Amino acid sequence: MAQWGEMLRLDLVQGRLSQLYERKFPRHIRHCLSFCIESHDWDSAAVDENKAAACFHALLLYLEQQWNRSVQDSNVLPGPDYPGMKDYLVRHFQDEPQNLARILSGCLQDEKQILASASQYQGRGSPAVEHQWRDLDNGVDELKRQIMEVKKEIRSLEVLYENHDYIEKTWQSKVEQYVGLAQSQAAVREECLRQANFIMRTKEMVLVEILNILKQAEQIVAVLTDVELPEWKRRQQKACVGGPVDTSLDHLQKWFTTVAEVLLQVRQLLQKLQEQSKKYNSADASGLPGEPETFALSLLTKLLANALVVEKQPVMPSIPQRPLILKTSVRFTAAVRFLANLPEFKCLLKVKPVFDKDVEEALIMNGLRQFAFYRDDSKVLDVDSPAGGLVAEFAHMSIKESKMKAKGSCENRLGVTEELHIIKFVTVLQYAGLRCNIEASSLPVVVVSSTNQIPSAWAALMWCSMLSSSEPRNLLLFADPPPLSWQQLSQVLSWQFLSVGQRGLNENQLSMLRDKIVE
Repeated sequence: MAQWGEMLRLDLVQGRLSQLYERKFPRHIRHCLSFCIESHDWDSAAVDENKAAACFHALLLYLEQQWNRSVQDSNVLPGPDYPGMKDYLVRHFQDEPQNLARILSGCLQDEKQILASASQYQGRGSPAVEHQWRDLDNGVDELKRQIMEVKKEIRSLEVLYENHDYIEKTWQSKVEQYVGLAQSQAAVREECLRQANFIMRTKEMVLVEILNILKQAEQIVAVLTDVELPEWKRRQQKACVGGPVDTSLDHLQKWFTTVAEVLLQVRQLLQKLQEQSKKYNSADASGLPGEPETFALSLLTKLLANALVVEKQPVMPSIPQRPLILKTSVRFTAAVRFLANLPEFKCLLKVKPVFDKDVEEALIMNGLRQFAFYRDDSKVLDVDSPAGGLVAEFAHMSIKESKMKAKGSCENRLGVTEELHIIKFVTVLQYAGLRCNIEASSLPVVVVSSTNQIPSAWAALMWCSMLSSSEPRNLLLFADPPPLSWQQLSQVLSWQFLSVGQRGLNENQLSMLRDKIVE
């Protein structure tokens, strides 16, 4: 049932399943006989009459076994209609088992194509993406391994320091043990010098290892903030307009959390080295290079500044299928997640939503509507259950229109549903000497004043989602809207049917729409 189970697990293709098996083969039989069907070679049976007959009788035998088992179990609830399935197969395929083989061979091949297409949509399954994610997993695991090794070496350094300190402070008694030997004092001093040099070399080696860890972390942080996070945001943008994509944050949260933990540990270990030097009056007590500390702080700041994401985009509960459309004085919800999921940050971050924060478009175009929240709706990031992430849920947000700004360099030519706005979620992190301003922006939203404007607003959001895919968002997109290709438009139109009706549009349907829409 491996292939069929994967088809069912991806609810995004349920509509295509119905389309695939419509008037070909009963879908409920495919479901109940999935294990048996997938255990036979229907491609070979489709071209070999004897193999087709053998596979057909194997299906009938499997049905008989399942029926006998269900009778013996004596379940209260009715089970599958195995006799009915057997009657269907006998009635339609007993005389032509090769026809059944051809049907199942074609359906199984179509299933594989659907799964491959779904994997491509989701940003998974392609060799390049899988290879990149494997590299990230391996890189993060290697960081964890290396930081554990450095911890062990610093503990060894502590023992070396203690031994050296003991010899230095008790050398007089050591000398007395060598009464009559002129070189006794020199021997003790030589031993102290030898240990001091060994400590110095060990410490230098530890610092080199820490710098190597930071250089590897730098590469991973760059991939996370400049590649993986923007790609996730793009997938989320497609999902908001019905795209069948994976918006899970599991991988990102794991990577962000592990790298943040490693960088925090690096800072702690550097502090430990400094404390050791001061405690034991080491000759290099003031000579610990500041480069690793500065390097670690800059990486940690960059990582945490990008760790806040809008996990659930603004949506009114009354129209859950139309996220990003807001109505004045009507409640809507949103949720943010902090990807660096460490216990140290629990209840440390207070997130505040701000409407159109730092939006330059409002300054250059006169007449754009201005909005504000009815009340301060700040939330503290706390551990959600059962997932255990650092999440803040904004469940009772609402906005009102405020006074328009009088100044502007040009008049507003945009309609209500062409005005794009954003909500920013801002917070400040202060921890262990680190201060970091953090913010996350919603996708562009449209604010309507009447439910009659919702279809037009949704059309604007679909158009925007296919054209404005990078940050910062172009909120004046419709002041001079760029063209949308038919390939882009047909894709987003098909998504509408797929997300609501569980079935996308086929080529004939898209061709008919193209004739009506495209001149």
